[in-house]
Amino acid sequence: MNKKLLSLLFVVTPFLTFAQEKGLDQKIDEAFGNATGWFVDIIFYQIPFTDTVSIYWVLFPLILGAIYFTFYFNFINFKGFITSINIVRGKYDELEGNGKKGLEVSNNVSKTKEGDNPDTIRVEGHQGEVSHFQALTAALSATVGLGNIAGVAIAVSIGGAGATFWMIVAGFLGMASKFVECTLGVKYRDIEEDGTVYGGPMYYLTKGLKNKTLGKILAALFAIFVIGGSFGGGNMFQVNQAFQLVENITTPVGGVSVLHGKGWLFGLVMSILVGIVIIGGIKKIAKVTDKIVPFMVAIYVAAALFVIFANYDMIGDAFSQIFNGAFSPEGIAGGAIGVMIQGFRRAAFSNEAGIGSASIAHSAVKTKYAASEGMVALLEPFIDTVVVCTMTALVLIITGNVTAENASLNDAQAILLTSGAFESAISWFPYVLTIAVVLFAFSSMISWSYYGFQGWSYLFGRSKKMEYAYKVIFCIFVVIGAAASLGSVIGFSDAMVFAMMVPNMIGLILLAPKVKEELNKYMSAIKAGKEEKEASA
Repeated sequence: MNKKLLSLLFVVTPFLTFAQEKGLDQKIDEAFGNATGWFVDIIFYQIPFTDTVSIYWVLFPLILGAIYFTFYFNFINFKGFITSINIVRGKYDELEGNGKKGLEVSNNVSKTKEGDNPDTIRVEGHQGEVSHFQALTAALSATVGLGNIAGVAIAVSIGGAGATFWMIVAGFLGMASKFVECTLGVKYRDIEEDGTVYGGPMYYLTKGLKNKTLGKILAALFAIFVIGGSFGGGNMFQVNQAFQLVENITTPVGGVSVLHGKGWLFGLVMSILVGIVIIGGIKKIAKVTDKIVPFMVAIYVAAALFVIFANYDMIGDAFSQIFNGAFSPEGIAGGAIGVMIQGFRRAAFSNEAGIGSASIAHSAVKTKYAASEGMVALLEPFIDTVVVCTMTALVLIITGNVTAENASLNDAQAILLTSGAFESAISWFPYVLTIAVVLFAFSSMISWSYYGFQGWSYLFGRSKKMEYAYKVIFCIFVVIGAAASLGSVIGFSDAMVFAMMVPNMIGLILLAPKVKEELNKYMSAIKAGKEEKEASA
């Protein structure tokens, strides 16, 4: 067995063996925190702006990168919106299905006549594994979740209603970053003989960058970070928060929940369900997410609209608070800058634009034009941040839950705040929200398992033994996440998620010209298709 894998298993074994013992999870937490605290401190270092306002440095490249891509691609996040909708609807499926497949290129050339990389030309026009819609829902399932419910409550509590405005702005900007990374994900993907797709930052960093040494280093770093992020932020955190809400909803007044102390049981059930899905790979994941994601988003948005319109007389005032608070906040720590930071922070933490994770799911799409999937991907920040996060914020504002007293809440407490806001208008909604949160957590876990596995396979190989080793470990961590209180492990994992941004953003900036070429190629194909139809009509 691979020595690297043995080393990893050696590190993980103590967690798997002792995490369930009483009091030992706290000891592990302390030991892990002492060992990894330096890394967390680096990734989440805050640059002070004023005496009361500071911002995580990782937000700077995410925001500045999004602004750069917005201008570089001539506002693709706005101008390409309708085209993106049409792609998902299947309007251009016939166009994308045409063309030669299985092209072979001589090893003696560095580029084809069209300027393509010989290493990737063989997959152009390949059918892939999933549809545009399935790729979109698979990626959305990893971003639409607890951050939209709990995180927004924290953001508006700290930054006031005005934070919502900057969340929306950041959501629109993030659409450009998603477009770039997902276009590259398809352009530089690998496809096995059996049709299995491998894609994401590991591959476009390795294949796309001229400096191959730099590309391999950045790709290896990204792979390590995405594995760590999949075990923690994409797994343990999700199931832990879901269990807390389930335990809360099953707790009688003045009593104790029947599930109290049985987090391991909840985790075991979730682990089995997750295992059933992820064993089947991206096709199985996509089949599940393309049903779960639209369903849960529809339920959540419908409930939010019900609360909003039930208090229709307060809608105008809510938007007035959002706009005025964005530029002239009163009584908010940090003033306008603080409000802006909270909005951008929540948007970045929620939609993951620029992190690189979504490009892994989108790489498996059925298309011959890389830019087509990039345009589909730009819908993610719109749905995740502009729609879902805004709906949550409006409910909180209208129901009077935007107060400074809530600023110190953690995600577990904030999710109960959001639940209470909905309950004020819909008495039985906490039960529905609990189901939605469990589905959010489940869909996030299965999508992140795919992300982590892609990083794992890049480092350790693509054998069945390596595949099942990762998936078994992932399922074990589901149980641990539900039962233990490993705060430092979660903090470290979240840091690894945002560490993914560093190698990814370097690649996005350097490879942006390649993305522009792909965009021009695709838009020319659409134009030619329209002209052909008009000529034959």
